[in-house]
Amino acid sequence: MTIQEYNFKGKRALIRVDFNVPIDKATKNVSDDTRIRLAIPTIKKVLADGGSVVLMSHMGRPKNCPEEKFSLKQIISSVNNCLGTQIKFVDDCISSESFELSSNLKSGEVLLLENLRFYPGEKKGDNQFAEKLSKHGDVFINDAFGTAHRAHASTTIIANFFPKYKMFGFLIENEIKSVDKLLKSELKPLTAIVGGAKVSSKITIISKLINKVDHLIIGGGMAYTFVKALGGNVGNSLIEDDHMVDALEIIDLAKSKGVKIHLPTDTIIADKFSNAANVKVSDITNIPDGWMGLDISENSIKTFENVIHSSKLILWNGPMGVFEMDAFQKGTSSIAIAVAEATKNGAFSLIGGGDSVAAINKYNLSDQVSHVSTGGGAMLEFLEGKVLPGIDAILN
Repeated sequence: MTIQEYNFKGKRALIRVDFNVPIDKATKNVSDDTRIRLAIPTIKKVLADGGSVVLMSHMGRPKNCPEEKFSLKQIISSVNNCLGTQIKFVDDCISSESFELSSNLKSGEVLLLENLRFYPGEKKGDNQFAEKLSKHGDVFINDAFGTAHRAHASTTIIANFFPKYKMFGFLIENEIKSVDKLLKSELKPLTAIVGGAKVSSKITIISKLINKVDHLIIGGGMAYTFVKALGGNVGNSLIEDDHMVDALEIIDLAKSKGVKIHLPTDTIIADKFSNAANVKVSDITNIPDGWMGLDISENSIKTFENVIHSSKLILWNGPMGVFEMDAFQKGTSSIAIAVAEATKNGAFSLIGGGDSVAAINKYNLSDQVSHVSTGGGAMLEFLEGKVLPGIDAILN
């Protein structure tokens, strides 16, 4: 059953959304409402049919439950603005008051429940907690891709209580279609751009992608582990000595599969990890002691841009440098622009992973790429071919 096929007239849709959004500490307002905006089409479909909506989500990782700084009441105004209507809110998710409010919802009304993780049963996948949550709806919609790789009560276990009436929201449908397009398309060449700090966190996904890609661009902090493994001097750059063997194995595997690996050749180096550091350009294989690489430089940028511009399918996961600092953002911004240009020229581009999404948003290019994933960890596991509990619970 799909959300498009179902008529929600007179029904309460219990929707698991991912409203785990950043809150500005000073203003207490949502600083990035992307995840809220992307959930709106699903909510509006239910309301347009004449149904009502109960929203449930987590926020952060509360330890001393409940904690004021993780309360979802902070996002009410943002949800109101994105949805274009006033929602109701209840400061619990399984209290008698919450059940009274949800059971009395009228057509067109929306109720937001308090943070699910205020209850330990959420992360534990507790069956009783899931059963209580299920009483809030006649139909269950999972639209929280960012938590689809977790077997939590509200993402996975709850589906057992809706054997006939469970489905994906539009957001998750689009995530699945985008990953399928990347992995199942016969278009060539396919380029994966993998950056970020550590090789250790990307070994599995790189090993999986090598069976599919034509080009593998490696940037970010992880590049220096590859360079050192190949015999280069990387100074004080971030490296993982215990993963140099993995880096060499990836290089050998790529060669055996005919995959072209592109490592940076030049780098912006600094004498300290600071926006105010002294900086200069260095050959990436000969960084002086006491200096660290924090971004790719001009020759690497040009090489990577040429590969991206010639690609038909593009996956980008991880920045090229410490783009949060102005002095070290050019590599990441250049790659973001190149991906947008390739997309304009007909390539399909999938952006996933928290920092890549932050980068594409920072440079206001999210509407110029094919798909921006809302779930970094979930998207990577999905690309790896793993079964995601939140997806499997709806399909089976």
